[in-house]
Amino acid sequence: MTGIRKVLAAVSVGLALTLSAVAPAAAQAAQAAPAAQADKLKLTVAGDGAQGVTIQATHADGRRLEQVVRLVLTATGPDGQRVGPVQLEPQPEGHGFYSSGPVLSTGTWKVSVDSPAPLQSKATATVQAKAAQSPPAPAPVAVTKPVDGGAGTGWWPFAAAGLVLVAAAMGVAMLFGRRRTD
Repeated sequence: MTGIRKVLAAVSVGLALTLSAVAPAAAQAAQAAPAAQADKLKLTVAGDGAQGVTIQATHADGRRLEQVVRLVLTATGPDGQRVGPVQLEPQPEGHGFYSSGPVLSTGTWKVSVDSPAPLQSKATATVQAKAAQSPPAPAPVAVTKPVDGGAGTGWWPFAAAGLVLVAAAMGVAMLFGRRRTD
């Protein structure tokens, strides 16, 4: 029996050593496949509703972008106007969100955004830039004076009544609380 146990132990140790040597190589191979896809970005370019451009950058497979990448914007507008290259900075709105700010004048622009290696990508979109609009003025609010004679007059009678009740209760307690000593 001891001979069979020794053989089984040796086979188990050999199998464990083989698996531990193969596991790192398999893990590297598994990471290499997504890394090849991660070399590309998906850039979604759109206007911001005024005179700027917004860009949402994600990995090609749809994963959220966790690192900062350098995006460069160039644009060609009406009458051959050119803007750029402008380096875009990430915005606090979320991972992979970039904004140019007001760099375009009113009109239709062809916008290109490039990302250099290692996450190489390029996207082009047509953006309609409009003059920034201010929100409408708020409607005037009518201010009316209270009918009861002013603010704060309603609670004084209740406070006075409460003080009278407390004083009466203390007087009754003093009258009936005395001890007679004979």
